[in-house]
Amino acid sequence: MRELRVTPIKNGTVIDHIPAGMALKVLKVLGIDEAVTSTVTVAMHVPSKAMGWKDIVKVEDRELSPREVDKIALIAPRASVNVIRNYNVAEKHVVRLPDRAVGILRCGNPNCITNLREPVETDFLVLRGEPPRVACRYCDRIVEDVAAAIV
Repeated sequence: MRELRVTPIKNGTVIDHIPAGMALKVLKVLGIDEAVTSTVTVAMHVPSKAMGWKDIVKVEDRELSPREVDKIALIAPRASVNVIRNYNVAEKHVVRLPDRAVGILRCGNPNCITNLREPVETDFLVLRGEPPRVACRYCDRIVEDVAAAIV
């Protein structure tokens, strides 16, 4: 059997245990696009004993903010985030699905107060499930495709 080898990174973040097929959505929510200046490695559909199949994203020279980790938790609730410093895992976190998502999602209801040019920050209750869904605290709209609603 041939082995997949990905070079280690000196400093940065490795996001592991992403559900298969969700790596590109992780890149999107982190704002990683063609203008990125650091090396980004994406491994998709990687065999996993725990998950069957998974995706992995490695971003060099970047550590994620708590807000970015919350965004990842909404689309990959079992992901782990490893902070790499000088080629070693300095911190390891399993993401935790937040109870609320404040200011990181857009409500799909055009009549919601959050979409009417009012100075109101979006606020969603996170509903458990696979995949998780969210409900707007202002208009009760349920968002099924959380990844598409992330701002």
